[in-house]
Amino acid sequence: MPRSTADEGFWSPRHRRIPMSRAIGLELAARLARSFGLLDDGWGLSTLAEAFADVVEPDRAQDIAGRVIELMPVEPVDPVNTLRRVLVDLPKLPTTVVALDPAVVPTRFGAVEIPDLAALALLLNVTPTELEWFADRGGWLRRAWSQPLSHYRYQRLPKATGVRVVEAPKVRLREIQRRILRRILAGVPAHPACHGFEKVCSAATFASPHAGSTLVIRQDLRDFFPTITVARVRAVFTACGYSPAVARVLAELCTTATPVAQLRGLDYSQRTLLATRHLPQGAPTSPRLANLVAHGLDRRLTGYALRHGLTYTRYADDLAFSGTAGLDTGRLIWTVTEIARDEGFAVHTGKTLVRRAHQRQVLAGLVVNDSPAAPRDRYDAVRALLHNCARTGASTQNIDEHNDFRAHVYGLISWIGETSPHRRDKLLAMADRVDWTS
Repeated sequence: MPRSTADEGFWSPRHRRIPMSRAIGLELAARLARSFGLLDDGWGLSTLAEAFADVVEPDRAQDIAGRVIELMPVEPVDPVNTLRRVLVDLPKLPTTVVALDPAVVPTRFGAVEIPDLAALALLLNVTPTELEWFADRGGWLRRAWSQPLSHYRYQRLPKATGVRVVEAPKVRLREIQRRILRRILAGVPAHPACHGFEKVCSAATFASPHAGSTLVIRQDLRDFFPTITVARVRAVFTACGYSPAVARVLAELCTTATPVAQLRGLDYSQRTLLATRHLPQGAPTSPRLANLVAHGLDRRLTGYALRHGLTYTRYADDLAFSGTAGLDTGRLIWTVTEIARDEGFAVHTGKTLVRRAHQRQVLAGLVVNDSPAAPRDRYDAVRALLHNCARTGASTQNIDEHNDFRAHVYGLISWIGETSPHRRDKLLAMADRVDWTS
């Protein structure tokens, strides 16, 4: 099997023949194991034979692969290192070696060095066995019927078109994902057009470039997180410079396949997406990984916008464009839909909105006709809420039964105050007069 272009950037083969007449030694075992690490086609006789053919004579590669499959019919959690140990212990196999000298691949974007899965387990503060369990290498958890066996808690939230399935990791896995976020993903740059879940970015920075525009178009990506598969997540970790084995386990720790019992009652398309490994909506790593996976989409849409004199920004699954009155909106919508499809996403055509200057232009909940600001009715609603809290007590106003009602209200104040310090100060003064314990 020919190597991919991505592999060629990491591996520069130099061939020389070395006669071998004794048992496979440590050096040969290491080369055989590394050659398998170049491929990403799963575990099997043909895959191993093709990998080994780069290192030993082709007629012997099949023999070695057969011996390995007899010993390990199922792929181990750390295939490269396990192969090295197994190959050293194989009986004598006279052969001729074609040496493969791999180049050292440094990590990128400030990501921590993780040479192998043992180092990954140490970084994440788990044992190698726990690493395999949390990665769910065998897909056991998808078939589990008992909730305690699952690494996630599931909740269905109603939305305008169906339900949203929130998959929140339990304590141990959440801590593992937070470590991955801090030590690996934090330094990887997202595209400048991306404003959701990024440092120094917000709904206000997403909406500001479109303020005062003659025409504003908003499009929505359907099933943003579930659409992103484990293969696309693995590509992010590979781009950071990690080996195929490490990138594979990192991707599995950050994705999940929803258990069968949790798919009941969902529509067919949603069940199909959730049944395969995907980014869970509710995991701390998912927003960052989604932004990095969508880098190609942002790059292409930014290029299209620049060529046509438009402005483009994205906030999570919201795509925003703005321009002049002469813009061909039909062509824009069609082009964006096709680019998104080509990048592995789907545009929710029913949520596309085109708003002109005489209409209310709203992006991420902010009105952008003049300058980004929370709608007046939302501001008045929070004022009324605070007034009633001060008059009758906070508990009487917690109609939706928020666990931390005070934090919820202060979050609303923060959102409104992000674009209006004057409104924020007035609301904070009202909040100071509320007895939140009553």
